Amino acid sequence: MAHKIAIIPGDGIGAEVMNEAMKVLNVLENHYSLDMNYDVFDWNSDYYMKHQRMLPEDGLEKLKHYDAILFGAIGDNRVPDDVTVWELIMPIRKAFQQYVNFRPVKQLKGIESPLDNSHRGQIDFVIMRENSEGEYSDSGGLMFQNQEKEMAIQNSIFTKQGINNIAGFAFDYATKHHYSKVTSATKSNAITHTMKFWDREVGKIADAYRDIDYEKIYVDALAAKFVQQPEEFQVVLASNLFGDILSDLGSAVAGGLGISPSANINPSGAFPSMFEPVHGSAPDIAGKGSANPIAQVWSLALLLEHLGKEDLHDHILQAIEELLSDKTKVTKDIGGTASTSETGDELVKILRDNKVGFK
Repeated sequence: MAHKIAIIPGDGIGAEVMNEAMKVLNVLENHYSLDMNYDVFDWNSDYYMKHQRMLPEDGLEKLKHYDAILFGAIGDNRVPDDVTVWELIMPIRKAFQQYVNFRPVKQLKGIESPLDNSHRGQIDFVIMRENSEGEYSDSGGLMFQNQEKEMAIQNSIFTKQGINNIAGFAFDYATKHHYSKVTSATKSNAITHTMKFWDREVGKIADAYRDIDYEKIYVDALAAKFVQQPEEFQVVLASNLFGDILSDLGSAVAGGLGISPSANINPSGAFPSMFEPVHGSAPDIAGKGSANPIAQVWSLALLLEHLGKEDLHDHILQAIEELLSDKTKVTKDIGGTASTSETGDELVKILRDNKVGFK
């Protein structure tokens, strides 16, 4: 039976890089017997300007019937960022219980890290970010607006269930993928309520996985260690805010946001999971044909892996690494001279021509 995919290109370079991912999807359908149906939804800032909302009233109801969602990027100078985030991305993540944000941090062959060469080929770990609560909770408000005593309160919400869900997923993942260590990001020396609660609950989960080494590191020291010793990490577990920041840093040390994918996962399968590049809509380069499509294509590969197509995921990643071996075929941000569409066309050519070892 064909899988049903919802595609939301979004704003800025989102539509440009999604176009290249669609090329890859088409070649997989035509040359690799991939049976997939998809619908494209124009829910973006243009939609907001017309309707004063980021998605229709029945948008979530429509999306829940798909097997997965492929997302581009969101953000436009005409619409406040908190509107685009809290009226599109956050409702999808929260309504569909996508409590795992999975971000691989891997230095691909052909990619230069800004770090010195001593780390070459050794940057390869995953970040498991809690994706449904924590610091990104819409709880709080303003008081005494426009007065001298004006104040703002933003609450962080951590639940035992939320922490247990993400920690359990991280340790299960480590076990299934033969990792030997999980590192938890904390700041319990200064954030004494939520982070001590985080440490306590993560520690309970860790106790059940005696074959996995467990360490907790203060997030500021962890950030420094990402730069100085990235090869030390295997699975990194973090709250919503810490995971967001650390995953961007991890992407940077591995070669840049233009190559970095992510997955918002509903582990139960009760609702669709969503796959998107780490980078944003980059309005400063939108329309210039210079955006790197690799992160979007790798996000497509993660989507296919999630749907049980591990062989296609691996094949796409092999094709990306072959693409990266020729700098004339990749975009400027990673040392090349090609346009967005030229990069996508070359990747399609590699996939079409090289089926050796494909199952």
